[in-house]
Amino acid sequence: MQIDWGSFGDGEIGMMVALLLLPLLGFGIQIFVGKRLPRQGDFVPTLAIFGSLVLAILLFVGTMTQFDPKLLMHSGHPDVGMRGLSWNWLGGGKEGNFVFAFLFDNLTAVMLLVVTLVSFLVHVFSIGYMKGDSRYSRFFAYLGIFSFSMLGLVLTSNFLFLLLFWELVGLSSYLLIGFWFEKTSAADACKKAFLTTRVGDLGMLLGMMLIWSHFKTFDFLEIFDKAAAEVHANGGVAPGWMTLAGLLVFMGPVGKSAQLPLHIWLPDAMEGPTPVSALIHAATMVAAGVYLVGRLFPFFLFLPDALLVIALVGALTAFVAATIGITQFDIKKVLAYSTVSQLGFMMTALGCGALGAGMMHLMTHAWFKACLFLCSGSVIHGMHHEQDMRQMGGLRKKMPITYLAMLISTLAIAGFPFFSGFYSKDAIVAATMHPQPGYEAVLGDVHGFLWMLPRILIPLAALMTAFYMFRLIFMTFHGEPQSDKARNAHESPFSITFPLVVLSAMAIFGASPWIFNGDLLGHHIWFDSLIKNPGFDPEAGKILVAGSPEAEAHGLAPLVTSLIVAFSGILLAFLFYFWKVLNPAKVVQALGPVYTTIYNKYYFDEFYLKFIVRPLVYQWNVFCAAFDKFVIDGFVNGVGRATTSLSFKSGWFDKNIVDGFVNFLAFVTQVLGAISRLFQTGSLPNYMNFMVGSGLLGFIVYFFFL
Repeated sequence: MQIDWGSFGDGEIGMMVALLLLPLLGFGIQIFVGKRLPRQGDFVPTLAIFGSLVLAILLFVGTMTQFDPKLLMHSGHPDVGMRGLSWNWLGGGKEGNFVFAFLFDNLTAVMLLVVTLVSFLVHVFSIGYMKGDSRYSRFFAYLGIFSFSMLGLVLTSNFLFLLLFWELVGLSSYLLIGFWFEKTSAADACKKAFLTTRVGDLGMLLGMMLIWSHFKTFDFLEIFDKAAAEVHANGGVAPGWMTLAGLLVFMGPVGKSAQLPLHIWLPDAMEGPTPVSALIHAATMVAAGVYLVGRLFPFFLFLPDALLVIALVGALTAFVAATIGITQFDIKKVLAYSTVSQLGFMMTALGCGALGAGMMHLMTHAWFKACLFLCSGSVIHGMHHEQDMRQMGGLRKKMPITYLAMLISTLAIAGFPFFSGFYSKDAIVAATMHPQPGYEAVLGDVHGFLWMLPRILIPLAALMTAFYMFRLIFMTFHGEPQSDKARNAHESPFSITFPLVVLSAMAIFGASPWIFNGDLLGHHIWFDSLIKNPGFDPEAGKILVAGSPEAEAHGLAPLVTSLIVAFSGILLAFLFYFWKVLNPAKVVQALGPVYTTIYNKYYFDEFYLKFIVRPLVYQWNVFCAAFDKFVIDGFVNGVGRATTSLSFKSGWFDKNIVDGFVNFLAFVTQVLGAISRLFQTGSLPNYMNFMVGSGLLGFIVYFFFL
């Protein structure tokens, strides 16, 4: 075992170690003694994640203020990515070593800030929201292990330990989604999430093994270098096994980030407490898949076919989930399908080569989506756990702070100008319309039919996003109260509204270019400088830092498109739900079976249940029945037959051998007794005759035979 402190100083290393371990320490204290502490120990994990947040801010500010070109991620050089705490955990002999190490670069700095800030605010929100719950103490312990798992996933430098933290994230989500396990729906939801994501994880594991079999390393930077050498040796084209490995690895993010066709678990995850929904949807579980694709971006850049698949899956997911979101009435289900759709936006950006756009939208989405979910939790809290928007209405006056925070976040997710979501979503629209500078050789003919699909589907999904989010605003906060619960609603306490204020501020300013570098239209935005995309030089066979700005340097066409779709979606929502010029019921009636199909989520669950789950369960039952009959029962019956046969043989042996020997001894004893009885007459002459006869017999034997 060997520890290398890398290129960081002791101070920075200590900060990263403490940042990672503080939530784990909080979990340990809370799970063992939390219930015995004042307030059931809710302050322990909260203070722990606050400490991690402070350290994340210090590391982020240090990265921003001490900018160094060597910190640019993914340049393909071995000194890129500041290493720290490289721990040779397990020697692999000539097959290589398994090393736990921190990889700290600009992407890490951004993700640490996002995870810790959202997690801290969720902790604070939970103090008020979960008050009075019978498992209040355990809930905070689970939040701690969830945060630790995601921070470990972000910090690790190799596949092996990423998989470890990846599975810990899955386990944590299982515990939190099923926190109210006494509800059948919650118990089913956590199992559904766990099993669905396992499908993707299996593919990712196979992809990891395929990469290991060729490169003999799990280290990300070494994989990038060896991939470049492999492509160069293959004439500038990636071999087929690399494309297969990339697609297999991508299956993990498809499951974790709820992309088609493994998206079905995420809406059901709403059965967990609302703070859990905010944490899962904004900064932890679903963000993990997008982060992994971003972290492996230099590897995927060699794989144009894989990039195309990523872009298409993302675009289809964004569009399909947006259409479903329009039809939902449960406030949390609307936000759930919104998350699925927005994750599709991020994947599309990454597939189109816009690393900065995809990762920036991951960050801005964390701000406004966490705010939206916590606002929905505030509404549910004020409405005494009512979630149907048809029972709401008129809450604007009852819950002014919640309303303002949710309106701001809705403007951000709709792509309204100068809110954080405008810059990141505009960058994604631009990425689908123009080839990324330095990527033409990789992406090939971007005017091809398949590359046209993201150009069409992403703007449509953006339009629908603006529509269904303002539909939510109008149905929930405007108009007249639709139930007694709405008439008696009240604003939430400070512990609930404080996180809303912070996150709504981030939804406005969290990506605003005038705070960093750039103009009001987002040209040369700060994220473009913070996270550089590499280009691909097929002749050199290596990754290069792209010298030109990315698609985030917006052109006029993407900007106009973004504005048109945002304002069109908002206008439609006004026409249907505010001014009520148009009647939604007539549209539903006109669409008929189309609406029914969308409302029933395209029957994905029914399809899986009928054609996959039930056949598999049936075949499994058949297998189990056959196994029980021919193996278990066969073994038991075989043992029974063997025992019966042995008992018969044992009976025969007992009767003929053991009893025969005993009976023979008894017979001999009886004969000897009868003979000896002849001499026991009690007559003295008989005894004298016996003695004389015995002496005579002894004399004869001695004289004649000895």
